[in-house]
Amino acid sequence: MLRVKWRGLEEAAESQPVATLKEELESRKALTEKYVPAETLAIHRRTVEGLHSSGMADRILPVGDQIPTFDLPDQNGNLLSSAELAKGNLLICFFRGRWCPFCVAQLEAMNRAFPQIQASGGTLVGISPQTVKQSFFMHDQYHLRFSLLSDSGNQVARQFGLVYRVPAEQQAIYSRTFTNLPFINGDSSWELPIPATYLVGKGGAIKFAAANPDYTLRPEPADLLTLLSEEKGQEKAEV
Repeated sequence: MLRVKWRGLEEAAESQPVATLKEELESRKALTEKYVPAETLAIHRRTVEGLHSSGMADRILPVGDQIPTFDLPDQNGNLLSSAELAKGNLLICFFRGRWCPFCVAQLEAMNRAFPQIQASGGTLVGISPQTVKQSFFMHDQYHLRFSLLSDSGNQVARQFGLVYRVPAEQQAIYSRTFTNLPFINGDSSWELPIPATYLVGKGGAIKFAAANPDYTLRPEPADLLTLLSEEKGQEKAEV
């Protein structure tokens, strides 16, 4: 079986200027299209097109709503609450799991932006359905400086309107490529969240929401930093 070595942004930085997240995602997409069989790519495309056609991205929890309250374990098993996280501006990245190279690219890019996120008074967390153990492995492997929360059964992602069941033909592909979601996520639902990014203001009100069934597309960290700065400036003006 073909194995593609996905070079991370941190690794790339050692030899050349760091790519933007968009550039890195496009590079990974090009490698996928080069090495993954055409019939497999067609199944992935059908899944994305089906999710687009369903309109689920238009029904996610919108700007202006309050996020649901939650308590989720981080990569070390410590519970973090939405009430505590939302005491300041909060960025939430819902991602599929450590097995997804596009999710890895996004979290590495957010990790590089993390000092600026903190300087803007923000907090960052990643949320996925993978188990605490899987989150620990991912956190350790990629030297992440922010918490990864395990959303067992996609209970929180479901309240954000992000959850879908992986189609049977795609389940077969994942099983053949050792992406054993029942093992990785600790349940047999074969459910995943579509990737989504939220900016939540103090008190839990949603200030920005972006979700896309196309897992190869994610918001650029620089744009999120601009939103954070604008939110911080607005808070100062209101004081």
